Amino acid sequence: MVNPQATATTPAGRDVLAHALASDVKLDIVETDYRGHAANAAAQAVVDGYDLVVAHGGDGTVNEVVNGVLRDGAQPGLPMIGVVPGGSANVFAGALGLPRDPVEATYRLLQAIEHGTSRKVSVGHVAATGAGLDHDRWFTFNAGVGWDADVVAAVEHQRARGRQASPTLYARTALTSYFTQRRQPPTLTVHIPDEPPFDDVRLAFISNTDPWTYLGDKAIRLNPSTSFDGGLGLFALHGMGLPTVLRYVAHLLATDGNPKGGNLLRRDDVEFVRVTSPEPVNLQVDGDLLGACTEVEFTGVPGALTVAV
Repeated sequence: MVNPQATATTPAGRDVLAHALASDVKLDIVETDYRGHAANAAAQAVVDGYDLVVAHGGDGTVNEVVNGVLRDGAQPGLPMIGVVPGGSANVFAGALGLPRDPVEATYRLLQAIEHGTSRKVSVGHVAATGAGLDHDRWFTFNAGVGWDADVVAAVEHQRARGRQASPTLYARTALTSYFTQRRQPPTLTVHIPDEPPFDDVRLAFISNTDPWTYLGDKAIRLNPSTSFDGGLGLFALHGMGLPTVLRYVAHLLATDGNPKGGNLLRRDDVEFVRVTSPEPVNLQVDGDLLGACTEVEFTGVPGALTVAV
């Protein structure tokens, strides 16, 4: 599955990668041309009995392929996933330890195919309702309600107007969204099994692995103990005063993570998180805007996906 619109893909590069893969395996190429195309094609690949589905694009393309493969749920006999990065962040590939360079990643994929090496990884599942949204979605590395989802919504709007995604665009948008967010009262309530509800939460980030994302080459680690081999990570903030936010941002940029603080609700290995709000709030999944919702359930599903590595 190739996304020709992905940030770091070119026609010449795609041809080289396709030729390299075709020399070792029987290959069918699908170039996506609409939102959801990769998911539909991956779901059809399951029906047709393919052994491997390769995603060449950004994290959005990978997410679509995963959602297509898991359309009928996690079950035995599903094809493996291969990833050749072609986007701007490539968080899923980075968390797997894959090279960011597409040529190097293709070589690693060919080695995995030749030697039959793979890895079982957990995947997060989202069930969102309210505000006209009733949707299930799988995510590979993170999801979020509140500030980060507002940033994703604003960036998607900018990209629709021709702007290219970049760390600078995300940083500027995050700053603008922050000042909008802090003027509003906290509306989120976070529910974790066997704990009382946590009220007056302003944002909730859910991680399926570590890192949460990348800022250029810098890994941003909200839940360092979260991995593809365990449960979900939760990072939620009660306060968004400027000193609080600057302290956490400075800590995350200057260290390898492990944030702590009185305004922070953090758990590194939970099976289930539910977030509710009386007012519709934005929800993002793997960096793509899913929509606005009033209730969302996040569930970690161990070993749901097999990845060629």
